[in-house]
Parts: sequence; structure tokens; C-alpha cells
Amino acid sequence: MLFIDLHGYDEAPVEPGQALDALLRALGVPAEHILSGVEERAGLYRSVLAQVSDPVLVIADSVSAEAQVRPLLPGAGPNRVVVTSWHTLAGLGARLVDVTVMDDTAAIELLDAALRAARPDDDRIRSDPRGAAWLAGLCGGLPLALQIVAALVKADLTLSTAELAGQLSEEKDRLAALRYDDGSGPSAPSVAAAFGLSCSRLDDTSARVFRLLPVNPGPDVSTAAAAVLADLTVTEVRTVLAGLARAHLAEAAPGSAGRWRMHDLVRLYAQRLSDANAAADGREQARDRLLGYYLHRADTADDHLPARPAISVPGEFTGRQDALAWLDAERASLVAAVTMAADTGRHQVALRLPLTLGGYLDWRWRFDDWLAITAISLNTARRLGDRRSEGTALRNLGGALRGVHRSGEAITAFDDAVAIFRETGDLQSEATALNGLGNALSDVDRSGEAVTTHQDAAAIFRETGDRHGQGWALDTLGTALQGVGRFEDAITAHRGAAAISRETGDRHGEAMAVNNLGNALKQVRRFEDTITAHRDAAAIFRETGDRHREGWAVTNLGVALQEVRRFEEAITALQDASTIFRETGDRQGEGMALTNLGLALREAQRFEEAIAAYREAVDIFRETGDENYERVALDDLEAAKAAQPGLNPLDAP
Repeated sequence: MLFIDLHGYDEAPVEPGQALDALLRALGVPAEHILSGVEERAGLYRSVLAQVSDPVLVIADSVSAEAQVRPLLPGAGPNRVVVTSWHTLAGLGARLVDVTVMDDTAAIELLDAALRAARPDDDRIRSDPRGAAWLAGLCGGLPLALQIVAALVKADLTLSTAELAGQLSEEKDRLAALRYDDGSGPSAPSVAAAFGLSCSRLDDTSARVFRLLPVNPGPDVSTAAAAVLADLTVTEVRTVLAGLARAHLAEAAPGSAGRWRMHDLVRLYAQRLSDANAAADGREQARDRLLGYYLHRADTADDHLPARPAISVPGEFTGRQDALAWLDAERASLVAAVTMAADTGRHQVALRLPLTLGGYLDWRWRFDDWLAITAISLNTARRLGDRRSEGTALRNLGGALRGVHRSGEAITAFDDAVAIFRETGDLQSEATALNGLGNALSDVDRSGEAVTTHQDAAAIFRETGDRHGQGWALDTLGTALQGVGRFEDAITAHRGAAAISRETGDRHGEAMAVNNLGNALKQVRRFEDTITAHRDAAAIFRETGDRHREGWAVTNLGVALQEVRRFEEAITALQDASTIFRETGDRQGEGMALTNLGLALREAQRFEEAIAAYREAVDIFRETGDENYERVALDDLEAAKAAQPGLNPLDAP
């Protein structure tokens, strides 16, 4: 079963492309194989589902429009999708099931059970059946409304059910605009009265916090961000939020300590109150505070990502992992904040926040988010006439486009960025853009041009005295040199890059260079040196927490060990690599590791295990639609079957 919350009633609903990206990842498709277009993703999604052996149930929760969920329908076959919505989505061609509300008897039993769970002797429901029936009827049998009412009754021992029902009845007309449309017309139940009554019992501070919470654009909000919104201390706002949770006007976000969310309808109700009280609550000032907070914290977190000793970083985070954890928790809100900033005329935030988040989104392979917010930054820079920021946005756009395998467009973006930086005389940024351009050129097999481009970048970094930049450019130059068969020159370049990275304390850059060095050494058959390089690279990637690249370094190590016939060591390495790729959801990497594992097992005369590894690799490549690697794995599978001693190849299973 797959579950996805589309947040259809939030300010920033989940778009179909984002939903497909999440579902494809959940199905094990690696990020690099997820295409950019909605139609292409929908086709891949249906293709992957068709390869799953058992029927899959997809639950698409909180859908606000048919267009939001239509691409998620699995198509013909045994797979099914359940769509939940506050609207009747009659145009989907699906069976419609109206979720019925509780009848009065069940609702009364729920209220009585709720009160007795808190205080076993609380007899107010049973002792006043008429009042209880009135109260349950006014709640329309909606469990959410019943829970709110139960909380209010439990919180006030002097409040009778008849008295609360009378209050709820008085406010029903005023709050009737917020309705749950279950297709039953005028008799549809309303929860607005329950929300309004609950809010009427809040103190002024709690009511203001409730009205300001919808300003946060993400699906949930941290206690710290809520404190910034409300201009309160963290301790004060935590107390307020806990009170809102008791009143069922907010709730702790599951699985995330210190984060809070609102039910879609509660959020909509709070938004309407917010609109009516915007001036009194200082809503726009609160929005400014929140966006300023996100920008500052993201900028500070970004400073920690390189984790190089030469870089002095603020002490707001304990270190790189702490900064990454904050960015992970706030990613959805940060991305949505960019759109909110652009929509409300906060141009500097719309310009700067995407540029700040670029390195993080690249690290986490969140290329869709990176593309979306970089487009906003680029448009804002052009609107403001800020050429330098336009160049930076174009450079980031090139990186994001490479991430979704749109390398031709990436080349154009990098070319434009280089032109702007030359125009503005920004040599450092020009070199960075040239390096990105060289990588994109290598992607499309224009390695000769890539070599020249990386050499130009290295020359500028050398001229400006940027040692870290020199190391980076040398490493990418080495990769381009491998592309044109100049392996000895590549070895020299990678060694120079590794030396500079060690000099500057850039452990991750060192691992990249050493791993690429191992690839070059393998090409000239210096296998012992290759083994040492990949083993060292894997250790550093493990140290820096880059599990994805660790998996590739370990795979490279396993392949090199096979070259010197150290098959048992190779088997261990490749088993480790396949485990890493499985943990990180990289199906392509897992398939490659299993294919190489099959070869090592075959050489070690462990034929049954080799056949099992090859079969698993074939399944993975078939699932991901990689026909070339699937054919290779199938050929290896047949070879392993034929190699079994005492077995006629024609009789192989």
C-alpha cells in the first residue's frame, strides 16, 4: 500500500508532478530516472506499477480537484486507488462512496466514552439524554466536531450538555459558511460552529496565534517558527500550541517532535479568521518575520554544509548534521515560502532564498524543488534588473537541469550564466559556471569541449587564488580527460585535486577526487592502486554521511577486487554496496551492484547465488525501464546457468 497526502486545501497543494515524484521514489525508482514532465512521470508510474507482482493500493488523501489526482490513477490492471476529498470528484469515472456521518446513537456513545475516559464518574451525557442528543445532532455526527465538543465539555466541569448545545446552536448561522459538502445538499453537516465555539473560549493570545498559523505556507510548522510568527518566546508559544491541541484546533505532527499541523478544515477556518483580523493581528509584519527567519536560518545552515575547517560558521547549529536535519524538517515550508514571497511582493526573499537552498537541494537530489524555486529566483532577478543574481540563478538552474537529465537545456543555462558573469566582471562566479558547463558538456559526450571548459575554469580559480575552486576544477577536468582517453593526464589531475582538497580540509571533495582517481587507475590496469583509492573514498564518504556516493565507491572497490581475483572480498564489498543502494532507494545502483555481485559469485563457483543475484538485477532493470542493463544482466544470467558443472546448458533452469 502507498499513501500520499496531497494537502489539497493548503495554500500550496501538492502538484501532480510532485505527487508522482514521491510515489515513484516510494516504488524504488532512483531520482535520476524520474523524468521532469507530468505525463512522462505518469507513464513511468503506470509502467512500474504494472511490473509489481502483487496488486498495489494507492491512497490519495486530501484531494481538492480532479486534475490533482487524475495522473495518479494506475490505469488498467489489478492496482487500485482510493481518493479522499471534501468534494465529490464525479468526473474521475470512479465509483463514488459517500463517507457517512455517525448516527445520533453512535455519536452519543462516542461523547460519553470520551468524557468517561477522562473522568470515569462523569455522567453528564447519560444523565441528560435530550441535551446529549441535541448536542450530537448539532455536531452532524462528524467525528472531528464531536472530538472538539468532547474536549470543551471535559475542560469545564460546570458546563452541561444542554448549555453547550444551546451555545453551539446560537452560533451555527454565523459560522454556517464553513460546510462539509457530502452531496446531501442543505442537510450537509457543518463543523464551523464547533470551531467557532472552540475559538471563542481561547484567550486573546491563543486566538491570535491560531489566526496567524496559516501564514506559514508549509504542511506543518515548528515551535520555533510559530514563535517567530507570533512574536512570542518558544516557551510561551509551546504552551499556546499545547492548548490549541487540547481544543483540537491544532495537533502534534506525527513522527516529528516539536512540529505542529492543522487539519485542512481547521486551517481553512483559521485562514478566514486571519483575513478578517489581518490588521489587528499584524499579519503582514508576522509574514515578514517568518520569511526573514527562514532566510536567515537557511543561510546559516548552508554555511555548515561544506564542513571545511577553513570556513568559520555561526554557532546556531551544532554542526553539519544538525544543519542538514533542520533543512530536512523545513524543506517543504522553505520551498513554499519562496512562492509566498514572490506572490506577496517580498522580492528579496524570493530572489535570495532559492539561491541559498541550491546546495542543500542538490545534496538531497531534490531537483524538482530546485527547478521550481530557481525559476522564481531567476524571474525575480530579471524583474529587479539584478544581473549578478540573474547569473547565479542561471548557474543554479543549470545544476538543477542536469539533475533531471535535461543536459541540453543545462548547457544553455550555464552558457548564459558565463556571459553575464563576464559582462559584470565576476571572475569567481564565471569559473564556477564554466565548471558546471564542462560537466553538462561531458553529459552529452562533448568531452573535448568539456576539457577546454574545465581548463578555463581552473585557470580563473588559479588567477583568483581560490584553492578550493582549483581542486574542484582539476577533479572535473580529470573526468573529462577520461572521456577523451587521456588517462595518465586524468590521473595527474585527480591526484592534484585530492591534494588540494586535503590542503583545504575538504573531506568530501577529497573523496570525490580519490574515487575518480580510482576509475582512472583502473583504465591503465593499476588495480592495487585502484583498490586503495576506492577503499579510501568509501571511508570518507561514510564519514561525511554521503551514503549514495559511498555505495558507488564500494561498487567500484568490488569490481577492482575482481580484477585481481580476490573474489570473496569482492563479494563482501558488492553485497555491502547493494545494501547501501537499497537503503537509499537507488534502484539503478542496486541493480548495478547485483550484476557485479553475480559475476564475482560466478567466478567463485557459487553458481546458485550468482543466478539469484542476476535474477534480482534483471527484475530491477525491468522495473526501472533500463533495457540496456536488463539485456546485460539477462546475458550474464544465461552464462551463469550454462556454467553450472554437470548441467547441459539447454536444460538449465
